[in-house]
Amino acid sequence: MSRNLRWLALVLLVFTPSAVAQEKADLPKYIKENYVRQDYRIPVRDGVRLHTVVYSPQDASRTYPILMMRTPYGVGPYETDKFRSTLGPNPLFIKEGYIFVYQDVRGRYMSEGEFENMRPQRTKRTRSKDIDESTDTYDTIDWLVKNVPNHNGRVGQWGISYPGFYASAGMINAHPALKAVSPQAPIAGWFFDDFNHHGAFFLTHAFNFFSRFGQPRPMPTPKDSPRFQHGTPDGYQFFLNIGPLKNVDPRHLKGQVAYWERFVEHPNYDSFWQARNLLPHLKKVAPAVMTVGGWFDAEDLYGALKTYRAIEKQNPGVFNVLVMGPWAHGAWSHADSSRLGNIQFGANTAKFFQENVELPFFNHFLKRTGGHQLPEAYMFETGTNRWRKFDSWPPTVQTAKLYARADSRLSFDPPPDEPAFDEFPSDPNRPVPYTEEMTTAMSQAYMTDDQRFASRRPDVVVYQTPPLKKDLTLAGPVRAEMFVSTSGSDSDWAVKLIDVFPDDIKYPEPPSKRKMGGYQMMVRSEVIRGRFRDSYARPEPFVPNQPARVSLELQDVLHTFQKGHRIMIQIHSTWFPLVDRNPQTYVPNIFLAEEKDFVKTMQRVHRSYRLPTSIQVGILSGQTLK
Repeated sequence: MSRNLRWLALVLLVFTPSAVAQEKADLPKYIKENYVRQDYRIPVRDGVRLHTVVYSPQDASRTYPILMMRTPYGVGPYETDKFRSTLGPNPLFIKEGYIFVYQDVRGRYMSEGEFENMRPQRTKRTRSKDIDESTDTYDTIDWLVKNVPNHNGRVGQWGISYPGFYASAGMINAHPALKAVSPQAPIAGWFFDDFNHHGAFFLTHAFNFFSRFGQPRPMPTPKDSPRFQHGTPDGYQFFLNIGPLKNVDPRHLKGQVAYWERFVEHPNYDSFWQARNLLPHLKKVAPAVMTVGGWFDAEDLYGALKTYRAIEKQNPGVFNVLVMGPWAHGAWSHADSSRLGNIQFGANTAKFFQENVELPFFNHFLKRTGGHQLPEAYMFETGTNRWRKFDSWPPTVQTAKLYARADSRLSFDPPPDEPAFDEFPSDPNRPVPYTEEMTTAMSQAYMTDDQRFASRRPDVVVYQTPPLKKDLTLAGPVRAEMFVSTSGSDSDWAVKLIDVFPDDIKYPEPPSKRKMGGYQMMVRSEVIRGRFRDSYARPEPFVPNQPARVSLELQDVLHTFQKGHRIMIQIHSTWFPLVDRNPQTYVPNIFLAEEKDFVKTMQRVHRSYRLPTSIQVGILSGQTLK
């Protein structure tokens, strides 16, 4: 971020829980009494009309900025005499004075045209009617500033998850009136977030999402598709009973989900997925940008971190900040976000963000009010539960490696120069579960779950440090550098970074009543489909029992392992049903694998000086290892 800006100082309001509940209950009445609703069908350059709902303050004595969200999830209620129960990114905006705009994106709900998932961004437009999500945004803003009364000429855009992708796309070659954009947990590219992680297919999430969202839409309609009924609360058994992925469509989707076929047709990072990666296109960004993400976002952690970095790298001088909190997907928009699963964060972090970061950001750029400065990176430090400000992200760190050693030890000292390894079985017919929770969904809380259920399995290898003698703060990227081998010809590799609590810890008892002594809190985790270890576009089998290098980016952290805690690493090769089962026999396309391809293998994690396995971390500047 190249220039200093002044921000509006907010008076923090202290609400009791009952007062907060009453405030929330009063909002629909306030909206109906103080806003006017108008429905439009806004024409864009190729003649398609996009269904748009505008909520304007009834007080027409002054002008207001426009704040817009474009979404594929519907802008209901669709009855013109009904109002939304809340408006804007958070409830504080409702009484602040904004014109709120909600739009069904092309081909969804009541908008005309053909919907395309992650519509590729055009690099060139050879015809005047060539469209993408950036042009639809531009044309919508152009229409709004020419046709909606009482605006002040300044427009903002925000969105969480898929709407975050539309916010990102909207700031490319932006309309001059677009002054501030906040992509929040934005999708960046589906081969690396949401449904694929380094080529490993996130089965539970993809199946549940597309079994509903991917249903055909023969005509504009305000109705949503029904949720898939699994017929059991046991997701582990449900997905195991499906067998190979080739059974998913004939047994459950019945040819009704076209995008499932795209997964089948494109198992590698080919031109199809490359065209749907928005990051290289985040250039010529003029509006101010605030990217928001959650450290425990099970869906789009990758998107938030990579979007911020792409804008920073490709747009010198633009106002560009990053905000990361201790949140699950979209939890910063909730009324309360003081915990996730069993882990407490010490305060309502969502309320802090809404009052001190989100509202001031839009007020400054859209209302030109100011007061105090927002830092380049406003980051919540887990482990100590405090907000921190940084002048750059990643911050200045000391790079270090934690090595796998004998006797399940984890050490900053490299291993000796002698052959050594740990081995474990991997059986795709008895895969390691990703959570203890009984659920058919992708559990949001798995990102902070107690990992003792996994560390005690024979198909999981574990390394940990002795109790730390002082606090140790890790900041920035984390990367696993492994030398591994398998008796098969293909394999997945899941890696977890874990904070092991002391047995005698004094910690608030969570609603689950779980005792927190010895709790193994997952701090970060990732998985790679081993065939992609050298190239996501050109997969290669493993040579059985021959060591191979596998490098795996685990994304960033800001976490303090406190004195007396241990740092643990877990490594395993199945993670079900979060990730589909790798047959462990190399086949060109796992979506077409047969039952006979699924075999039990013996896996090895090598840990010698010449073939080390380690986790590379950044230790916050000013700290020492000893």
